[in-house]
Amino acid sequence: MPGIAIMTDSNCGIMPSEETSYGIHVLPMPVIIDGKTYSEGIDITPDVFYQKQTSGSVITTSQPSPGDVTAMWDRLLSCHDEIVFIPMSSGLSNTCQTALILAGSSPYQGRVHIVDNHRISITQALSVLDAKALAEEGLSGAEIKAVLEKEAMDATIYIAVDTLEYLKKGGRITPAAAAIGTMLRLKPVLTIQGDKLDSFARARGMKSAFHTMLKALKKDIDTRLAPLRKQGCLKIGLANTQMEPEKLEAFKTELHENFPDMDFVYFPLTMSIGTHVGPGGLGIGAVRFHEN
Repeated sequence: MPGIAIMTDSNCGIMPSEETSYGIHVLPMPVIIDGKTYSEGIDITPDVFYQKQTSGSVITTSQPSPGDVTAMWDRLLSCHDEIVFIPMSSGLSNTCQTALILAGSSPYQGRVHIVDNHRISITQALSVLDAKALAEEGLSGAEIKAVLEKEAMDATIYIAVDTLEYLKKGGRITPAAAAIGTMLRLKPVLTIQGDKLDSFARARGMKSAFHTMLKALKKDIDTRLAPLRKQGCLKIGLANTQMEPEKLEAFKTELHENFPDMDFVYFPLTMSIGTHVGPGGLGIGAVRFHEN
């Protein structure tokens, strides 16, 4: 019986349909559209999601039900000794806290290890792949959890939002601020440095926002993340919500050109993130990795 199952949720950008190719297990996040609940990557595609979003559908997000979480645990424990579960950051969702409570009771105590390393999107995906590499090295579930949580802050993310409409709908900015920002073509740049999504800067136009993020990313890599780059264990990454392929490729190319010595990873920003960001959103970042 294989020793450890590596489990995550779809906020990392890896969909349930891709789990076999990665050798992991993915819990789909629920997305509620006009009162109907869909499972990300199971019964709704990104194209349908963004079509509904831009046509005015009411979209909200939720965490997976405790029953959905434990059903996957039960299935995995029937053929594995342990589970390492890496949900999205506890600072951005209650999924992690719920999982910690569930894992503290029988029959999961000591067999299901919940990793709260404050990650989402690309950085969460790299944590999942790191966990798989560490399991293949022979580490136990508890040891993998300890490594990932110790290295939690070895990452940085910046996100630019193309439209203020969905931040307004989510109550994160006022209607007046959204109206002024739209009129001035302002694009908010946000950052995740651990638990919280914080405001970082504002730029006029998406290209300017990208260059603001690029400058901030360079600073992080040249300062607190510099030792990791020197050791060759730092990757850069890009993620996005729905946007024109040509624009996406241009952003990817420029990111490559600025960090030619570093490996590049790409994962889409998922629907649960897209609910709050809207189409045209872009994220870039850097994260420590373990060799797979």
